[in-house]
Amino acid sequence: MLILMLTSQFSKKINLSLFLHRIQDNQSAVATFILMGFSEYPELQVPLFLLFFTIYTVTVLGNLGMILLIKINPKLHTPMYYFLSHLSFADFCYSTAVTPKLLENLVVEDKTIAFTAYITQFFFFCTFVVTEMYLLAVMAYDRFVAVCNPLLYITVMSQKLCATLVGISYSWAIVVTLILTYFLQGLSYKGKNTINNFLCEFNAIVSVSHSDLYIIQQITLVLGMFNELSTLLIILTSYALIFITIMKMPAKGGRQKAFSTCTSHLTVISIFHGTIFFLYYVPNTKNSGLMLKVGSVFYTMVIPMLNPLIYSLRNKDVKETVRKLFSTKLNCGKL
Repeated sequence: MLILMLTSQFSKKINLSLFLHRIQDNQSAVATFILMGFSEYPELQVPLFLLFFTIYTVTVLGNLGMILLIKINPKLHTPMYYFLSHLSFADFCYSTAVTPKLLENLVVEDKTIAFTAYITQFFFFCTFVVTEMYLLAVMAYDRFVAVCNPLLYITVMSQKLCATLVGISYSWAIVVTLILTYFLQGLSYKGKNTINNFLCEFNAIVSVSHSDLYIIQQITLVLGMFNELSTLLIILTSYALIFITIMKMPAKGGRQKAFSTCTSHLTVISIFHGTIFFLYYVPNTKNSGLMLKVGSVFYTMVIPMLNPLIYSLRNKDVKETVRKLFSTKLNCGKL
């Protein structure tokens, strides 16, 4: 009899727990988020729309153009440009995950976004940002092999290794994002939640949750620190060895040529990781809301626009390909 009573009580507790979990899931499913964006500056809505639309247009043309140039020119079928094509793809994808919604919110009054749409934007944005982080580290290793072991470069950086490194970058980024998305979906959200930003950023969605955040904050900290430290370790080690090798070169011309092959990549790394440190590691200030938005704009829109420009303006092979492409079109037009 006692066993039956305990079993009955346990069964009731399980049913109550499941019922409460379903209520939480239903609340999260109907929860909406209001992306405030730049709504506190109504007089700037149109100018900002034109500015961001221009930046996004340049981003799309620049990154897709870079991928096309690399594909059509056999001279660019090398490991460095293979990685660059995937960097351009990542830039295009995470900018596209954010910018269209930002442009929409600048011209409409209703700035709400459903929970599923919020999570979806976060998933794609996070996936390609983490992918880019590791692609930059892979490209640093590629430059290390090219400068320090030029005779073995083609052998070491084989097509199989390049594909493996890129595949690992995408795969790990998806794993990280799935972990974060899983825990985000398990949190409780109620009604309308105001987000003082224009994108579905992790810290913003966590800040409006009614759940205990200790576990997810610890997981985020571990994953974030691992991604940042591991990629920076690869980058710093690679360039330290590159610098030592260059300093041992006898001719100034050889040094200058070696430095020139790394300048574009170092510029991109400095901008990308510098922005990450500014957004996530610099202490908050009184104007942190505005600074966060400006930093996010730079992070999600300006960097994807600058990357193809930096690589194309400082690269003779890319400029030569563009010149030949335009000359071919002009000749075809004359015919």
